[in-house]
Amino acid sequence: MKYVDVKVQKDLLENRLQEGELFTFRCHDGLECFTKCCRNLNLFLYPYDVLQLKNRLNIYSDQFLGSYVDIVLRESNFFPDVLLRMSENAEKTCPFLNDSGCKVYPDRPDTCRTFPLEQGILFQEPSGKATDLYFFKPPDFCLGQYESQEWTTETWSENQGAVFYHEMTAKWSEVKALFHADPWGREGPNGPKGKMAFMAAYNLDKFRDFVFHSTFLKRYKVKADVLKKIKTDDVALMKFGFGWIKLFIWGIKQTYLKKR
Repeated sequence: MKYVDVKVQKDLLENRLQEGELFTFRCHDGLECFTKCCRNLNLFLYPYDVLQLKNRLNIYSDQFLGSYVDIVLRESNFFPDVLLRMSENAEKTCPFLNDSGCKVYPDRPDTCRTFPLEQGILFQEPSGKATDLYFFKPPDFCLGQYESQEWTTETWSENQGAVFYHEMTAKWSEVKALFHADPWGREGPNGPKGKMAFMAAYNLDKFRDFVFHSTFLKRYKVKADVLKKIKTDDVALMKFGFGWIKLFIWGIKQTYLKKR
């Protein structure tokens, strides 16, 4: 996911796919390059990606984070990025790649679903209103781009089961964009507040335990229907966590949640 500033990246915007614009692509195991794109990646994982993958593997969120990701704090960014950790072999393959392809294909991350497109978020206003952008950017070695099957960004997203992934990534991007400014002060992003915000986004099992088995509900008033839903609904809990981060870190009011 790229954050695009319309004022400074006009050349990039000129290369985006327009609504309804066609591109050709088809990936299959008959291509010589099959799975070559699953190697030596800087593959960003968004919160919904982690949720789906940890459920696919039937492990807890903190187990997944400890075993499969690298957490990186980049310069001029005040919230860490989460990247899929490549295997420790010569080709640095994706840990979920085997001889026949992707072991977690039905639950593959948003970036994998979007490929060969690259998704961007355009922020045009200080309010942070976001617009999705797509770019056709297969690597040079990709032979799928020379296949004859035609797609638009809409039909490709639907075909790849990416529509809801994109929605969840966009919701997270609205939160992540707030961290272009430093909210931490001397405490820094690795302080207690930073760790709690990261937990709410990426460590969903631990966050649920925090909500229901700490003093959280003594400090926050949550609407009854929302509280009931987040006990068992992971997606609802994730959205709740995004809202709580906005309130907890930035003081942005939420309709279903407020301080007591």
